[in-house]
Order: sequence, then C-alpha cells, then structure tokens
Amino acid sequence: MKRQIGRTGISVHAIGFGAWPLSNVNRPSEEQALEVIARAVEAGVELIDTADSYCLDDNDFGHNEGLIRKALDAIGVSDEVTVATKVGNVRPGGAWVTRGRPEHIRAACERSLERLGVETITLYQLHAPDPNVPLEDTVGAMRDLQETGKVAHIGMSNLDLDQLERAQREARIETLQNQCNPWVRGDVDSGLVERCRVMGVTYIAWYPVGGEIGHRACASHPVLRELATRYEASPYQLLLAWLLGLGDHVIPIPGATRVASIQDSAKAAGLQVEPADLEAIGSLA
Repeated sequence: MKRQIGRTGISVHAIGFGAWPLSNVNRPSEEQALEVIARAVEAGVELIDTADSYCLDDNDFGHNEGLIRKALDAIGVSDEVTVATKVGNVRPGGAWVTRGRPEHIRAACERSLERLGVETITLYQLHAPDPNVPLEDTVGAMRDLQETGKVAHIGMSNLDLDQLERAQREARIETLQNQCNPWVRGDVDSGLVERCRVMGVTYIAWYPVGGEIGHRACASHPVLRELATRYEASPYQLLLAWLLGLGDHVIPIPGATRVASIQDSAKAAGLQVEPADLEAIGSLA
C-alpha cells in the first residue's frame, strides 16, 4: 500500500518510521539503532521522520539526523527513502524549548543539511509553533529556504486547524504531523484529519500506538486481544490499521528500538479490517 505526500508527487509505503526512540533517554546502542533503520527499509518503509532536536540535550544535538544518514549511507538507499526532519526546538538541559525566530530556522537548516549529507531537505517540518514569534514569520523563513532550493517541501507539526490555515497562507504546506491514536483522537473528532484531506495535506500520525508507555497497555486491552486473535495480527497492527482507515492521506509513523517491532508495524499496511471492527478500535477510549 502506497500513499502520496501532499501534492509533492512523492509516493511512500503507508507505514513510516518515527526515529525518535533511537535517540531518547532509553536509546539502544548505535549498532542496534542502525540495524533497526536498515531492517525498517528492508520491510518496505520509505518515509523516516527525524528532527534536529531528537537527542538528549543541546550537547547531543543532531544525534538522530546523524544516525539516519549513517544508516542510509551504509545500506546505499539514501536516494530511495524520504527523510523528513523537523526544526523549531532546542534542548537546553534536556528540556524542550521552542525556537521559531527566522534566523534560528535558517541557521538550523544549514546544520541539518550538513548532518544529513544532502543539498536539499526533501520535507522540512516545523516541530511546534513558538508562542513568542508570529507563525507567519517562522513559516516565511521556511518558504525562503524553499525558494533558495535548500528545502523541497514544507510541513507542520503540532498545529491546530487555525494555525494550519495561517501557515497555508504563507507557503504550500504538504504535511501536518500531530499525535493521534484511539486514546488521543482530538484531531479526528474536531474534523482536522478530514480537513487535511480536503486541503491536500497529508496527516502524519505520531505516537500512533500510544508511545513508549501507552503501547504496553494496548497489548493487553481485551478488545485488541480478541481482534488480534481473529485477524492473526498484533494489537499494534490493528491500531495502525485504524489510522490507515481514516483516509488515504493518513500515514502513521510508529517508532521502534527493536527490529521485530518495526517489521511488525510495516505489515499493518496489508491488513484488511472490517469497518465494524475499525469502529470498535476507534472507540477504545
């Protein structure tokens, strides 16, 4: 199953890979991280999501981008995988602090280009809006980078509908990346997921199975366990299938620190679940 990224003409496997777990406080060894990325690509993954701020703190800044480059270079598929990176956060002392000033966006882009080893970032996403900087100024800086060829396509993350529409007036926005799963389904209930479809924006769902903590509860949920037995699938595949069922413009990006996890997730693209069962999954909360 393939899905388009906005109106870019880029087609990718319906399940992407969120690389954040490879750089957080519970990160695996570098050897294991590189193996996870390699096996994700082998399983069919064609979209990898990263960020300059996926790291422990500012002393570790860019860790995840460096891992992605090293892994893709090692297996020789850098031109076959779409790498989406994000900008707009810094990590002083391990905290998450938004930084949306145009000068920061421009400087951060240069550093991401170097770490990823590319001349153009395929998909550059704003990690989160900075409450101290007009969103229009931040998006304008990203548009300028696009016009100079340093960025091919622009995406947003952690925005509501009003912010997305404001951003869309400043530049062509191809993706919106927000948290979404049956327990965090505000974007579904508010109509934002559907609005993205109308706007031609791909909706990228982060923490699609609940993140590091939530996914453990998912595995033991009685409804998911019963459905998993019936469909001969994992509970996680069922959660991903629910997201895929929200529309052809939705791409979940599950994370993983083990090869088996991302291999399992990739199989969700081929899982056919009855509409009534999808509705039951969506009603778990």
